[in-house]
This record gives sequence, C-alpha cells and structure tokens, in this order.
Amino acid sequence: MNQDIIIYQDRLDALFKKISLFPNDLELQSQWSRYLCILVSGFVEVAVRKIYGDYAKTKSAPNIANFVERELKDFQNPKMQKILDITSEFSLIWRDKLQVATDGQIKDSIDSIVANRNKIAHGEDVGIRYLAVKQYYEDALKLVQLLHTQCNG
Repeated sequence: MNQDIIIYQDRLDALFKKISLFPNDLELQSQWSRYLCILVSGFVEVAVRKIYGDYAKTKSAPNIANFVERELKDFQNPKMQKILDITSEFSLIWRDKLQVATDGQIKDSIDSIVANRNKIAHGEDVGIRYLAVKQYYEDALKLVQLLHTQCNG
C-alpha cells in the first residue's frame, strides 16, 4: 500500500481511538465526529489519487503517468459514482467488479461521508454520530483495499 495512505490511515486510527476513550461525552463525540467526517472524506480522495497514480507509474510510460496524476489532482467529493467513473477510465471490467463489490453498505457509507462533509463545510448542521462515522471509515477502508487489490492484484 502507498506510504501516504498508510500515514493518513494511522492518523485516523489514532484519532478514532482517542475519541473512543470518551464514550459518555456525547457532545465531545459529536464535535469530533464532524471533524472525522471531513478527514475520512479526504482520506478517500487521497487514497483514490495515490492508488491510481501509483498504478499509472508502474504500468505506463512516464508521460502517461504524469498525465494521469494531473487528471487525478482535481478529484474531489469522492462519491461512489465518481470513483466508479474514474475506475472505468482504467478498466470497464474493474468498474463492474467494483460496483458489485461496493453495492449496498460500502456505497451508502462513501456517499454519506461525502454528503455530510459537504454540509459541514458549508456550515449546515448535521446530526452525525461517532458510531456512524466509525462505520463509514471502516467501509472506506474496505473500498481502499478493493482499489488496491484491483491495481496490484
């Protein structure tokens, strides 16, 4: 796995662990859940960029890899449909397999984390709970592993 992804994941794991130490402080968990929501969305963005960028570096000429990395720099708001669209640029077979593998809870979690991140970023009130964000993160990790396996399989 890409070192940047591992570092980001370790940082998130540490934050989730710290927050779990305050199970009775719902207000603190609520505030941290908003922050974690934004970080998890960013984690998915970074992971998609790094996994596909690394794939291009190892499988193509340097000028093609540079092109892919430039195109991926603009990747934001990683809802599942956008991830599937990018995946289809590499392989329609990968896209179809990823869609099947993520249909249901993983797709719902990824889409929810991005929707909540956008609401938080625009100052809207969200009633996101710690346990929900934790589940979203666990599903994001599953997605990242699926992408990594496809590219390194």
